[in-house]
Amino acid sequence: MADGDMLQVIVFALLFGYAVSKAGEPGRLIIALFTDLEAVVMRMIGVLMELAPFGVFALLARLFADMGVSAILDLAAYFLTVLGVLLLHGMVTYSLLLKSLTSLSPMMLLRKMRSVWAFAFSTASSGATLPITLRTVEKKLGVNNSVAGFTVPLGATINMDGTAIMQGVATVFIALVYGVELGFAAYLTVILTATLASIGTAAVPGVGVITLALVLEQAGLPVEGIALIIGVDRLLDMVRTAVNVTGDATAAVIVSYSEQQIDLATYLDPNADTGDDTEQSALSQG
Repeated sequence: MADGDMLQVIVFALLFGYAVSKAGEPGRLIIALFTDLEAVVMRMIGVLMELAPFGVFALLARLFADMGVSAILDLAAYFLTVLGVLLLHGMVTYSLLLKSLTSLSPMMLLRKMRSVWAFAFSTASSGATLPITLRTVEKKLGVNNSVAGFTVPLGATINMDGTAIMQGVATVFIALVYGVELGFAAYLTVILTATLASIGTAAVPGVGVITLALVLEQAGLPVEGIALIIGVDRLLDMVRTAVNVTGDATAAVIVSYSEQQIDLATYLDPNADTGDDTEQSALSQG
């Protein structure tokens, strides 16, 4: 921890978490301590997020003054690259997985995910979108409650594909800006660290940028480089949240199909559970 070797820290955290879960009463006390600590830290992050726009403005003003207009063009290229890869992953990769493993129509799933996407895009939080995702998976996609109740919350916790994509592209972008050449081993380290860091990312807005610092440190890049991309990250955060919830729903359908716990008539019915939008509005107002 003192040396900032985050890959080793993540592996230790995984082993420590497993040991705590098997330690009985002492482990439950440790879990309670970390739960309270998480609440305090998240409150601290909330305060910092309220102040962040002022700090980001100052950082970007100095950065663009030093680097010129070319930095804005580079940032636009980064934004479009991440956006394109997110859309490719959300629309193509998940569709291919669904089609190859279940033979079900991916277009039907994507069509029924529109209300979930709208909520995910507006909140940028997989956790806040969880009730909408769960209801859509059960009522519109026909997944049995026993499967949906396990896979969807698990996916909202550890399935952060969009965050991993952003962190990988952002690391390469920051390395190019600072003139740091990444070798093959460095790329593998970035991929592994981004994947592990995304698994441990909380399902709240903006946390992907915080865990990006871990990836940059592991790659030997300056953490200050986050200032280069933080100005456009909110929009990308909204898109990657939509990608994440799509992955949660896709995984739930695949698992339920393999376990024969899916109502195919509901899945194939384009008008299944038309009352979902009403409940979504009520949840949004709540």
